[in-house]
Amino acid sequence: MTLTALLLAALSPAGAVPTVAQRVKVTVLSTMLADLPGRGEWGYAALVEVDGRRILFDAGAEPGTVIFNAKALGIDLANVEEVVISHNHWDHVGGLMPLRTTLMARNPKALSVLHVGAGAFLQGVAPTPRRDIATPFRASGGRIIVHDGPAEIAPGVWVTGPVNRIHPETNYSLRVRVISEGKEIPDIVPEDTSLVIQTPEGLVVISGCGHAGVVNIVTAARQIAGPQRIAALIGGLHLSNVKSSVVEWSAAQLQAIGVDYFMSGHCTGLEPTRRLATVLGLGPDKAVYAPVGGIFERGKGIDARAVARSIPVG
Repeated sequence: MTLTALLLAALSPAGAVPTVAQRVKVTVLSTMLADLPGRGEWGYAALVEVDGRRILFDAGAEPGTVIFNAKALGIDLANVEEVVISHNHWDHVGGLMPLRTTLMARNPKALSVLHVGAGAFLQGVAPTPRRDIATPFRASGGRIIVHDGPAEIAPGVWVTGPVNRIHPETNYSLRVRVISEGKEIPDIVPEDTSLVIQTPEGLVVISGCGHAGVVNIVTAARQIAGPQRIAALIGGLHLSNVKSSVVEWSAAQLQAIGVDYFMSGHCTGLEPTRRLATVLGLGPDKAVYAPVGGIFERGKGIDARAVARSIPVG
């Protein structure tokens, strides 16, 4: 066994050598910024492709956004059978059932397996961003897998499940409430789940909104797959409405860990993206507020498209 394999074996949770993904591609299908011919919205979705396995991460907000953008980009989602929902808020689940219904006409198994973190189906107190996605999804013949901890859902691909809140990051509104065990409590979005992909260069981490906090999410990823660099940090980090001191602290923590590529979007915010890129020492070729159609691909880096390339973040 090579030294690298021995190290990975020692660092993996069960002591086994983890699968290392070779071909990794993440394409943004829903976010606020759009490049032609895409359509922007307040939401998030991305197609994640790992060694031939295709997974939809979040489903956007409006019924037609993801299917419109996928078609405009020449992407066929009909053979995507698994979807991971980062958390049950309207801007990440609103497009789920319309998308599944549309794709089922061509493939009954399309988006038929739904991965969520434990707590995703808590009852929200009106007005609430939560939606009942379980009832229609099961009625359509879909299968729901609820994760209460990390799980490998494909070779080299993990869902974190609910992220342990080691650091005091509060990227959610305390005014939003849910019912838990018969009591009304603040909705801390306990189910907040990210994707983690092991690559030879380190971990690719994909976040929907980052309600658990980006540092907590990255910490959880490294607990799953070993304390290594972050090859790419992708998605929403919910830093657009936090104090600048929180952004600075987050940037410093990420700098200590090491991040090679940063493709933000959704609720991260343009200024926080710029500040994180600056602290991380990443130029515009390695850090971008990604638009619809933005791509990260292992071995090639980021394709930011024209509209994002015109916004300097480094």
